[in-house]
Amino acid sequence: MQSRAVRRLRGVAVDTTALRESRDYRVLVIGGLISGIGTQVTLVALPFQIYVLTSSSFLVGLLGLVELVPLVVVALLGGTLADRMDRRRLLLVSQVVQAGTSLCLVIGAAAGSPPIGVLYLIAAVASGASAVDRPTRAAMVPALVGPERLRSAISFNYGLVQVAMVVGPAMGGIIIAAGGLTWAYAVDVATFLAMIAAAWAIASPPRPAVEPGASFLSAVRDGIRFAGRSGELMGSFAIDILAMTFGMPRALFPALALTVYDAGPEGVGILYAAVSAGAVVAAFSTGWMIHARRLGRIVVFAVLVWGVGIACLGLTSELWVGALCLLVAGAADSVSAVCRSTILQTVTPDEMRGRMSAIFTLVVAGGPRLGDVESGTVAAVGGTQLSVVSGGVICVLGIVPVLAAFPEFWRYGEKPEHHL
Repeated sequence: MQSRAVRRLRGVAVDTTALRESRDYRVLVIGGLISGIGTQVTLVALPFQIYVLTSSSFLVGLLGLVELVPLVVVALLGGTLADRMDRRRLLLVSQVVQAGTSLCLVIGAAAGSPPIGVLYLIAAVASGASAVDRPTRAAMVPALVGPERLRSAISFNYGLVQVAMVVGPAMGGIIIAAGGLTWAYAVDVATFLAMIAAAWAIASPPRPAVEPGASFLSAVRDGIRFAGRSGELMGSFAIDILAMTFGMPRALFPALALTVYDAGPEGVGILYAAVSAGAVVAAFSTGWMIHARRLGRIVVFAVLVWGVGIACLGLTSELWVGALCLLVAGAADSVSAVCRSTILQTVTPDEMRGRMSAIFTLVVAGGPRLGDVESGTVAAVGGTQLSVVSGGVICVLGIVPVLAAFPEFWRYGEKPEHHL
């Protein structure tokens, strides 16, 4: 009986073979987890600092726009660099720059009251560096684990990102309360040192093949054209933008917790944590996906579950029901993210992985920020719950035109070359 239970558990648990077999992948993952937790600490500390200095929610919200602009501008350039130079060295440089920005925040916090413009500038530089870091790291993974371990490695990576998103904010609140902002930013600097050490320790993966005589700008254009010609990639990008723009009401979590659920600030934290908690459980339970083929259809089903979960969130007046809706939605989003990442890495040749990972980064990071604007605007006109419900419904209905525009995405998995 026990052995049968163990077999069933192994059937759903994410495969960690890549972690055991590849020393470089193991080092990269551990460094990424540590630095990710530190980054999440700063993502709590910086908005808190701006609000304390200005007492303005508008200026806090403006931070998202300040970070989005360099992300959009730098991401594709960073991805192109990842396809033209030593990815290990590029990762190392991006980590050093990010550590430097956090060190500047330490100095500013220790000094007392830094100008808001300086904080925005530091945040913009850090966002630009992360736009180089994220596609570079993503492009390195296939070479470190091999095609047979790629799906499980992607699932494991995504699960660790969600773990950092649960642990980091909680740590940030505790550190700020106990030691102040200076210590919070100092912790971030220390965690970046772990990732710098990891980047230094791993062996350089094979350098991507570069077409002789190809200019940098032509490489950028080639990346955009490659994405535009791939219905599988365009479909995966479009369906995620749909789900995050209309079905991600994170900007309304404070209003829901305070005015609908009457749950206080603790309720806000519960709503944020519920999404990541569901994603963690799902990401570490994707052993069944090793043999899954029709990943496009799995993504469609996951987005459908996400949309329904968000719509139900807006219909309930009970915090525990809302948290449960977000738990289910977060799990569905985790499945979608793993499948879309697998599609990206499978259909993209190695010499294009940096650029395609950069576009993926733009979609993943930009969609929720567009969602903040959409949900906040609709809430201002029709109320909080209407905004949440309508966003979930549009998410569900929008699946149809996405599939009509990109039928290749729905059919992904039918061709032998799609199988790892």
